[in-house]
Amino acid sequence: MSDRPDHGEDTYRGSGKLTGRRAVITGGDSGIGRAVAIAFAREGADVLISYLPEEEQDGQETARLVREAGRSAVLVPGDIRDEEHCQLIIDTAVRELGGIDILVNNAAYQMVQPGGIEDITTEQWNRVLTTNLTAMFWLCKKAVPNLQPGSSIINTASIQATEPSPELLDYATTKAAIVNFSKALAGGLADRGIRVNVVAPGPIWTPLIPATMPSDKAASHGESTPLGRAGQPAEVAPAYVFFASQEASYVTGETLGVTGGKPVL
Repeated sequence: MSDRPDHGEDTYRGSGKLTGRRAVITGGDSGIGRAVAIAFAREGADVLISYLPEEEQDGQETARLVREAGRSAVLVPGDIRDEEHCQLIIDTAVRELGGIDILVNNAAYQMVQPGGIEDITTEQWNRVLTTNLTAMFWLCKKAVPNLQPGSSIINTASIQATEPSPELLDYATTKAAIVNFSKALAGGLADRGIRVNVVAPGPIWTPLIPATMPSDKAASHGESTPLGRAGQPAEVAPAYVFFASQEASYVTGETLGVTGGKPVL
C-alpha cells in the first residue's frame, strides 16, 4: 500500500487493562487485526495470531510488535475455512498460552462485484460465507469449553450489516448474520459469565481496500462519512480493548460502531 495504515505502532499507549489475559485474534497479521494485537499486547495480554500462510511476513511483523511490548506472540498460519485448522488454533492457544480469555473473530474476505448478484460466482459466495461466518461458528464452538467466567468473545461485523452495498452482497450478508449470531450467543453464554459483543467498523483504511476495490473507489474510501475520511486501524482497536476489559463487565450482546459518524443501528 502506498498510503500505509496506522496500526498504533507509534501511538498506542497501554495502561494494564488486559494484564495477564490470553487472546486469540484471527486475521491478526494486518489491518484491524494487527492494530488489535498491538493494543492488546500493550495492555498486558499475550496473543495468538491466526493468518493465511501467504501473509507470513505480515504475521511475523505483528508478532515482533507484540514481543516488543514484552508479551508472548504465538503464530498459527493456515486457512480458517478448514474446521480442523480452527481446532488447531484453539488447541495451540490452550497449550502455548495456558488458556484463552479473549477470542477475536476478525478474519474476513470480500470482493467487490460491480454487477451485483450476476457477477458473484458460487465459489466466491462459498468462500465469503465460510471465511466470515462458518469459521467464526467453529472457533466460538471450540473455544467456549475453554473459556472461564469473565472471558470475552468479540466478533467483527461492519456498517455493511445495516447499510449493505449491492456490490458487496455476499460480504454484507455475512456481516448482518454476525450481529444476529453474536446477540444469540451472548444470551446463550450469559449464565456462564462469558460476554459476546460486536465491533462494527465503517470505512477503515486496511490492505483489504486497495486489494479488493477498483482504484477510484479505494481513493474515495470514507469520504461519504460525516467525518469525511476513512478511519485508521488504530482508531478501531480501542473498541476491542473496551469489550475485552473489565470496563465492559456489564456489557454483552452489544454492537459498537466505529464508523466516522454513520449509524449502525
